[in-house]
Parts: sequence; structure tokens; C-alpha cells
Amino acid sequence: MTTRKPGTLNYLAYGSGDFLGAGTMALTSAWLLYFYTTFCGLSPIEATSIFAMARIVDGVVSPLMGYLTDHFGSTRLGKRFGRRKFFILIGIPLVFSYSLMWVGEMTYLYYLLTYLVFEVVYTSILVPYETLVPEMTDDFKEKTKFSGARIALAQLSAILAAFLPGILLSWFGKDNPLSFFYSSLVFSVLCAVVLTLVYLYTWERPAEKKSAAALAAEQQKLTLGQSLNRLKIELLSTLRIRIFRQHLGMYLGGYIAQDVFNAVFTYYVVFVLMQEATVASSLMGTMATLQFVAVIGMIPLCIRIGPAPSYRIVVALFALSTLSYGVLYYSGMSDVFSLLLLISAVAGLGRGGINYVPWNIYTYIADVDEVITGQRREGIFAGIMTLTRKASQAGAVMLVGILMQLSGFVAGSAEQTPEVGHAILLIMCGGTLIVLCLGFLISLRFRLNLATHRVLREETEKMRQAGNIVPANVTPEARATVEMLAGMPYESLWGNNNIGYLNRNKPAAGPLPANAASPRDNPSDNLTHL
Repeated sequence: MTTRKPGTLNYLAYGSGDFLGAGTMALTSAWLLYFYTTFCGLSPIEATSIFAMARIVDGVVSPLMGYLTDHFGSTRLGKRFGRRKFFILIGIPLVFSYSLMWVGEMTYLYYLLTYLVFEVVYTSILVPYETLVPEMTDDFKEKTKFSGARIALAQLSAILAAFLPGILLSWFGKDNPLSFFYSSLVFSVLCAVVLTLVYLYTWERPAEKKSAAALAAEQQKLTLGQSLNRLKIELLSTLRIRIFRQHLGMYLGGYIAQDVFNAVFTYYVVFVLMQEATVASSLMGTMATLQFVAVIGMIPLCIRIGPAPSYRIVVALFALSTLSYGVLYYSGMSDVFSLLLLISAVAGLGRGGINYVPWNIYTYIADVDEVITGQRREGIFAGIMTLTRKASQAGAVMLVGILMQLSGFVAGSAEQTPEVGHAILLIMCGGTLIVLCLGFLISLRFRLNLATHRVLREETEKMRQAGNIVPANVTPEARATVEMLAGMPYESLWGNNNIGYLNRNKPAAGPLPANAASPRDNPSDNLTHL
């Protein structure tokens, strides 16, 4: 069978799909809390409670969507349109629900319902979208390019999300909520266009490249009760994959830090530095522009030195810039705009890399999982990723809202007390740095890179050819590398363990041998250390 090779059009078409994932998220995280408290009459507690309630719904929808897209291939619609791409197709007209969130002067119930509706639409599209890269290729460099195209184009959408509200605020007036409605409408149209491109120029893994266990998992017929039990087992099993837990730690460390930062940055500019909201828009645009530049540089860097060291570099850049925002305020300087631009540029470089690395890593998680379970479970991992991402964002924003209200923030007021300003500064600088440090520490344990992934894929191909039987012709070096990535003995791989629904009745994997090579002693892992 001839392996389909992606071209420039495929990279760009796939990458453009993150105008939904990153563009709408950027507009929402940077402006929605400000929009709710400024133009909708909601208190910080009311506004952030909407995010929290949405996470309760998402706690059901995201994992359910991951499970559904993994097993949709056996249905007539799945066979006709694809088990992943069917949901992208039906999502094209539904993305216009995003604009309904941005209508001013409505009731709390209206804002709650419109937010919930879009969250369901967002999840039903994004979860299958996130599975497409491991569906299309097993090659480390091709996956890196797909991830690079995705995050680079995501940064373009973030640039638009940063600048557009400021431009429209200048046009319609700073007190007119129509600026945000038209911004959201632009994104709704763009999302419909790019999702059409994703549907037309991506593909799914052909049956010939799936293992027998993967095909059996897709085709298995279950009752409703069995399906719910399987969903529970599959969800919990993802957290038993050591490298996935490490990946989640790095992912959440970088993204929650940005959630905290984004939630209060506009307030920092307006109420701490006493600047206009249009200044905040310009600074976020500067950050987004440099984020795009950073992503372009991260592609060769991750290939050369590995994802984890690259991650630590960009975390340090973002941490340095966050500290600088606080130092700038306490310096007492009157003309701060030029320094704000410089600090925002450095922040953008760090944030661009933080955005890129976890999504680059994600495309390899299913490869490690296949070595462990003998199955392809991209959908269930995407569901957990989407759930944890949105839950963490809501939790961070909710906490920010509570702290701001406790500090005495008054919704709709053009002026706030000094105590509110100090609280905003503490949240933005202190909260961001704490979460970044956690991600940095977790990254010290992460070992996957170009060299180790190549060994992993070679051993996986042996497994497929052997029909899910543990290959006998393994070298000591390959054994050590695969055991390091999988976190269990070689003989317990390829489904010879109790991880996942199909394997649930098998004996659990034993501990790694006491004399197993440690990650730092593994010669094939020498690229992961600076």
C-alpha cells in the first residue's frame, strides 16, 4: 500500500482549522470577562460562574465526543464521511452560534445559554479535529510540520483577535458593545471557511494501517450499559499512561498560566496603568504577532533539541516578561508605552512556544498508547485534552473573578480602588509565575524526542506485522527506549496488560526490571538534555 504524503496545501488546510480552537479562544479569554462586566451588567462572580457551569456540561460532552469519534467509523455516516471528518462537516454552519454570545445588554440566562450552546459546538468539532494528525501520518517530522502549521496559523488568528476589537472600539466608540459583536461575526465566517478546507484537504488512517486490535475496537457492538462502562474505563485508562500525564502537566502549566494572565491583562492596562482599552488591544496584538514568529522558530528547535528543553526555554521567557510587567508598575515611570511594547514582544515569544510544544507532543501520544494497548485511541485522548483545557481555563477565570470581587472590584465603574489595582497585579504576576514553575518542573521528566520516537515506531511496525504479538527480535537498546517511554516492561506491551477496555481482563503489567536503563543513561535519549 502506498503511503499518502502530505503537501503544503494539506499542512495549511489542516493548520487553518485552529482559527476555531485558538482564534475564538483568544477572543474569549482576552475580552469576554471584560465584555460581561463592562457592557452586560454582570458582576465578576456572575460572569465567571458562566464559565464554571459550562465546564460541568463539558465534563460530559468532551469525553463522550472522544469516545464517539473513535467508534463512529462503523456507522453508515462514518463510512461515508469519515469517523472524524463527519463532525467537522456538520459543524461548519453551527459555528455561527459564536456570535450570539456577544450581544450586549441581555440577561444572565441569555449569556449562560449562548455560552453553553457554543461550547457544545466547539467541542464536537475540535475533538475530532485534534485527532487528524496522528490519523494522517506516523512520521515525526511530518507531525512536527502539521503541528507547526496549526499553531502558526492559530497565532495569526490570535493576532486578529487581539487587534480587531481595538480597531472596532475606535470606530464605534469605546462604550459600544457592537465592536465585540462584529469581531465575533468575523471569526464565525472565518471558522466556517477554514473548516471547509479542513474537510476537503485532510484524510483519515486507512484500515490497512490499523492493527487487528484497533479494527476490533472500532467494530465492536455494545449495549448502552456496556458502552457507558467502556467509556469510563477508557477515560480512566488514559491517565495510566505515564507520558500522557507528563504531557498534561506541561500543557496545563503553560496554558493555565496564560489563562490567568489573559483574564486580568486588560484590567491591568486599564485600572493599574490607567491606559485605554485600545492600548491593551495593541499590546495583545504585539504579543500575538511575536507568538507567530516564535512558532516558526520552534519547529526546527523541537526537532533539534527535543520538545521538553524547548518548552523550558519559552517558559523562562514568559516568566521573565511577566515579572517585568510588575517591575514596570513599581518603577513609577510616566511614559511606559514603549517599554510595554518591548515586554509584550518578549511575552509573545514565550507564549508562542508554550502554545506550540504541547500540541506538537500530543500528536505522538497515540503512538505510545498503541505500543501499550495495540489500539489507536486518538479520540479519547483528544476528549481528555479538550476537557482538561476548558476546565482549567474556566477554573482559572473563575478564581480570578472571585479574587477581583473580594478585592472590591465594581462592575461597570470607570475607576477602581488602589486595593483592586494591587490585587490585579498580584494575580497577573504571582499567579502566572506559580503555574509556569509547575509546568517547568514536570518537563524535566519528559523524554520523547526525534531519536526515541523513531525507535518506538520501528518497534510498533514489528508489532503490527506480528499481529499484536510481542516481537522477539528486539535489541537491548530498543527495549530500553520503548520501556522508558511506555513505563512498563517490554513483555507487557502490545495489549499484554489491563489498560483499556479490550484489555481490562488481562493481568496488570508488572514493574520495570530493577536493572532497566534509566532515561538519563539511555544513549538514544541524549537529545533531551541541554
